[in-house]
Amino acid sequence: MPSSLAQGRYQLGQLVGRGGMAEVHVATDTRLGRTVAIKIMRADLANDEIFLKRFRREAHSVAQMNNPNIVNIYDSGEETVTGENGQPERLPYLVMEYVKGQTLRDIIRVNGPLSQRDAEQVMLGVLNALEYSHRMGVIHRDIKPGNIMISEQGMVKVMDFGIARALDDSAATMTQSQGVVGTAQYLSPEQARGETVDMRSDLYSAGCVLYEMLTGRPPFTGDSAVAIAYQHVSEVATPPSAVVPGLPKMWDSICAKAMAKDRQNRYATAAEFKNDILTFMNGGVPVAAAFNPLTDLANMKARKQAEQDAATVPLNPNEQGVSTQAFNPVTGQFEQVAPAAAVATKSRAEQRAAAAKAKRRKQIIIGVVAAAAVLVIALAAWFFLAGGDKAVAQSATVPTITSSMTKDRAKSAVEAAGFKFQAMTDHDSTEPEGTFTKQSPKGGDKAAKGSTVKVWFSAGPQSTLVPDVKGMSQSEARSALEKAGFKVATSVQTEDSADIAQNKVTRTDPAAGTSQPKGTSILLYVSSGMTKVPDGIVGQTKDAAVAALQASKFTVTVTEEYSDTIAAGVVMSVNPGSGTSVAQGSSVTIIVSKGKEQVTVPNVVGQTFASAKAQLEALGFTVTQSGSTGANDIVTEQNPGSGQAEKGGNISLTTKSSGSTGDNSGNGDGSTGNGNSNNGNTGQ
Repeated sequence: MPSSLAQGRYQLGQLVGRGGMAEVHVATDTRLGRTVAIKIMRADLANDEIFLKRFRREAHSVAQMNNPNIVNIYDSGEETVTGENGQPERLPYLVMEYVKGQTLRDIIRVNGPLSQRDAEQVMLGVLNALEYSHRMGVIHRDIKPGNIMISEQGMVKVMDFGIARALDDSAATMTQSQGVVGTAQYLSPEQARGETVDMRSDLYSAGCVLYEMLTGRPPFTGDSAVAIAYQHVSEVATPPSAVVPGLPKMWDSICAKAMAKDRQNRYATAAEFKNDILTFMNGGVPVAAAFNPLTDLANMKARKQAEQDAATVPLNPNEQGVSTQAFNPVTGQFEQVAPAAAVATKSRAEQRAAAAKAKRRKQIIIGVVAAAAVLVIALAAWFFLAGGDKAVAQSATVPTITSSMTKDRAKSAVEAAGFKFQAMTDHDSTEPEGTFTKQSPKGGDKAAKGSTVKVWFSAGPQSTLVPDVKGMSQSEARSALEKAGFKVATSVQTEDSADIAQNKVTRTDPAAGTSQPKGTSILLYVSSGMTKVPDGIVGQTKDAAVAALQASKFTVTVTEEYSDTIAAGVVMSVNPGSGTSVAQGSSVTIIVSKGKEQVTVPNVVGQTFASAKAQLEALGFTVTQSGSTGANDIVTEQNPGSGQAEKGGNISLTTKSSGSTGDNSGNGDGSTGNGNSNNGNTGQ
C-alpha cells in the first residue's frame, strides 16, 4: 500500500475500515489542508476492465450529488503501483468527506434498539438522502446500518452511494456471480431473484433498517445469505411490536408497507415514506394503516406461481436445444435449465395432462368465487327482508371532511348526508386559521341519521416565546422546544463559540425569547468546541484588549516592544491573529507598544558643532543649529540637555564662533587697561 496518492497530494494515515473489496484510510489533502477519507479498491478487482468502467461511471455520477445527508465524494483516481509479481497494477480510489462519528450498525450493536424519536430522526435523514439521489437518477442498492454514519453533531450521513453497483464490503453479501448486489439482511425480493431494481428496492432496504432500529435486530436472520434471501422472498417478518412490547402497532404497518414483497405495494417514493413517518409522529393516520402484509405475500406468491407455470412450458417442447427458465425456491431466483433436464423433454401427453390440470384448477377457483358471491347476495337479501332495511334506513355514512373544505362546504356536506353539523374550535392546532383539523365520528364511519357530527377548525397557530436552550444537549433542547409546541429541524448547524462546550446548543433560529407561532420549525446551532480570536484587538489599549480576550475565555500573555509609529500602551499585534479559529481557552499573546526607544543624551557643550552633531546623529537624533553657523563653532548650549530622550528626537545646539570668543577676551583686557587708566585719573 503506498503512503501517498496523486503525486503526494493525499498523505495516507490510519486504516479505519476494511471490507472484502476495499480499505478506508484517514488521509490529509495537502493542497487544501483538510482531513478526508480515502477508499482504496483491491488490486485484483482493479485489473477487471468491466469493473473499472462501472466504477468510473458511478464515481462520476455520485460526485455530482450535493446533499447534507450524503457523504460527499471530492475526487477519484487510479494509482499505479508495483505488484508482488513485479508488474504494474492500478489501484482505483475515491476521496470522500471524512465524517467523525459512528455507524448506525455500531450504535445498535452497543446500545440495542433506538428510541422511537431517534429512529424517526435517523430514518428521515436516510430518506432525505434517498429522495435526493433518486431524483438525481442514482440507486444505492446497498442501504444498511453499516452504510449510515451518525456524526458527533447528530447529522445522518449515507455512504457508498452508487458504488454498491460495482462493489460491496459485507461479510454476508449476495455477490455479483449470483447476479445480485446487496447485503442479505437488507436485500429486496427482486434483488434476491436477480431481477432489475429501481428506487423502491432502496425503500425496501430502508424499511429493513427502520425495523432494526426499532427492534435491535434485522427482520430476517439465517445461517447463510441464501437462507436469508429466501425469507425476504417468501416470508413476512415478525411485527416489531411483537419483538418490543409496548411499541405502537402502527410501526408494524409502516415497516410492512416499506418491506412489501410486491414492489407495487410499497411506498412509491422516499418522500411518501417520509411523509407517512411524519404523519404518524404528529398524531395522524399514515397511509400504511390500510396495508395488509399477508395479502401482499399471497398476491406475490400467486403472481410468481403464474410466472413459474408460464416459464416451465416451452413454446415448442419437441424442439431440442432450447433452454427454459424455472423458479428455484431455495435461491429465490429464476434459473436457466438445460433441455435434457427440464420440461423440454416432456411428452405431448404429459404436457396436455398438465394443461388440463391447470384448466381444472382454474375452473374450481372460478366456481368457488361464484359460490361465495351467491352466498353474499343471499345473506344480504335475508338481512334486508328480516328488518335490516330498517337499520340501514336509519344510519348513513359520515362524509369525510378534508383540509381543503371551508366551514360552509363542510356544513353542506354533513347536512346533505342527513346529519347535524356542529363547528368546533381547535386551539392547539398549528394550521392556519379556519383549516379543518379533525372530526367526530370519523369520515367513512356509520352513524344514525340526524345525529351530530362535530367538525374542528383551527383557531390559527398560537404564538409563544421560543425557550432559551443555550448550553443544553441536543436531546434536551429538542425536548424543551417540542414541549413548547415547536418543531425542530432534523439537521443542525455547527458554529464556533467562546463559552459553550462542544456539541452543546449555542443558539436557535428563530432566536430565544422571540414570539413565534406554535409549529414553527426551529433550527439548532451547536458548538464546534472552537472559538475565534475577536476582531478589533489591535489598536486598543492594553487593559481594554486584555479585558476583551478574557471575556472570551482566553488566557492572555502580554509582551512589549518599542515602536516608532505606535503610541506607548497600545496593542500592536495579536497572535493567533484576529478571526483565527482556535480551541476554547487557548492562550493568546498581545504585543503592546512601549513607544519610541529611550536613548541617553550626552553632554556636548564645549565641543565643535561638527563633532557634537556627528555624535548625536550616531545615536539616532536629529540636530539643529542656532546662533552662529560655522561647523567648527563651539557649542555653548544644548536642548534637551544630557539625560534620557526618545530615539529619533531633535537636539537643538546653540553655538558661537571661535573667533568671537578671542575678541571678547581682548576687549576684556582693554577694558581692564582702561579701568587702570581711569584709576590713575582718579588718583590725579
